Amino acid sequence: MIKLTVNGKPVDATADPDTPLLWVLRDDLGLTGTKYGCGIAACGACTVHVDGEAVRSCSYPLAAAEGSTITTIEGLSLDRSHPLQKSWIDQQVPQCGYCQSGMIMAAAALLKEKAMPSDADIDAAITNICRCGTYQRVRQAIHRAAGGQG
Repeated sequence: MIKLTVNGKPVDATADPDTPLLWVLRDDLGLTGTKYGCGIAACGACTVHVDGEAVRSCSYPLAAAEGSTITTIEGLSLDRSHPLQKSWIDQQVPQCGYCQSGMIMAAAALLKEKAMPSDADIDAAITNICRCGTYQRVRQAIHRAAGGQG
C-alpha cells in the first residue's frame, strides 16, 4: 500500500508500485480531469503537481509518489476560481480542450516559481503540446493570471 495525499485527502493506493500515477488518479480515484495523451511524457496532457512541482503523471510511477502531496486539476480550485482558470475562460484559450488541464497545471507551477513570467519564461516552462495551436492565447492567459498584460 502506498500512502499519498491527493487534492488534500489522504489516499492509500493499492495498485502495483510501477503503475503510472496517471492511472491511479483516473482509474482508481476517478479524477478524470488529468488526461492521457502520449504515454511517454512528451505532450503534457497528464501534468499534475507532485509536492508543488509539475510532473507528467503518465510516466511517473506510483512508488515515486509515496508520501507526496498530489494536486490535480480538480484540486486547483473547487469552483474554477483559480486565477489561471478564470483567465483561461476570459481569454477563450481552449478549442478542443483536451490538453488544457495539463497546460493549466504546468502554468500554475510556473506562476508559483515566477510571479510575473516573461514570454521567454512561459515558452521555456510550458512545453505541453496543443494540437489546436492555442499557444498565443495560453501565453496571454498566463500573463493575465499573473496580473500583467493579456
